Amino acid sequence: MSQVFLARADVRGALLGLAAGLVIALGLPSLPGVGAGLSLRTLTVCAIYTLAAAGVGVLYGRLGLVSIMQIGLVAVGGWAALRIYHATHLPFEVVMILAAVVTAVVGVLVGLPALRLSGLSLAIVTLMVAGALEVLVTYAGFPNGGDGFLGRVSGGTLAVIMPRPALGQSDDDFFRYVAVAVVVVLALLRWLLMARPGRTWAAIRQGEAGAVSLGVNTVAHRLFALAVTSAATGVAGALLAASSGILDPASFKAQQSVLLFATVLIGGTFSLLGAVLGGLLFYGLPQLLSTIGLDGNLVFVVLGLGLVQAITTSQAGIAGQLGGLWRRLRQPRRPRRREVAA
Repeated sequence: MSQVFLARADVRGALLGLAAGLVIALGLPSLPGVGAGLSLRTLTVCAIYTLAAAGVGVLYGRLGLVSIMQIGLVAVGGWAALRIYHATHLPFEVVMILAAVVTAVVGVLVGLPALRLSGLSLAIVTLMVAGALEVLVTYAGFPNGGDGFLGRVSGGTLAVIMPRPALGQSDDDFFRYVAVAVVVVLALLRWLLMARPGRTWAAIRQGEAGAVSLGVNTVAHRLFALAVTSAATGVAGALLAASSGILDPASFKAQQSVLLFATVLIGGTFSLLGAVLGGLLFYGLPQLLSTIGLDGNLVFVVLGLGLVQAITTSQAGIAGQLGGLWRRLRQPRRPRRREVAA
């Protein structure tokens, strides 16, 4: 019975957290100094990269899989969204879903040969995949309204910009659009983590041999996790494409996947709050350093120190530390019992 109450409490806590995050996100554009210009656009991209960070966190935090190809999958999602829109001119919501499906298929196909690997071996393989995707995107470029499979314009023809969704034309409205999309995807991921798939993933992480002895098909469950996280990353790519209407291959270097993995470790891989913090650190911190006149590459030094601190002192990251603090604050203080004289 106590486990049922704990499960219900976890569900209520998750729902309250997602609702609070949505309310805060929808209200951010109205705050002074945030609702216009570079700061709002920076927060929009941070929110988009939260989905890629969530994919990293689910794979590592629940399955122990070190995936360092998420930025490459973001590029796949953006490429698919641009190509599908220029070929069909479908509503953006349909384009986004189709881009998520394409990215899920690509993620499964490129990750299938590495499913039996783990640890450093898997990290090296996925990093090589990220490098291969970087080369492909650099060679092919992103679709910009041209003909053919690649969709590239030639000669002196002007590139065609993909418009923003109808509900997100202005910067304020697009930020709210992104916030709703991110919360919906995070809610679906949270539901999966609390349902049977999440419990099975946790069992695989605890011990693959034990999970196999219980009849768990570890390969199928890993493929499902890879498909789900790749689809979420594909949504991020589609939203990123919609934010500017066109994408630059220089934004999807393989080293960015390493940086994203580091920020997720610092933020926390065992909760979706860690993914939010990871998105802020991944894109927001370099922008902040550049704004105050420092070299954006200093982010590698800052995050390197943060990664050492996270690994040595708090495996749960910043989100875990905040969660522990919140639980201590909510825990009622028990009054001291008075000693009764015999």
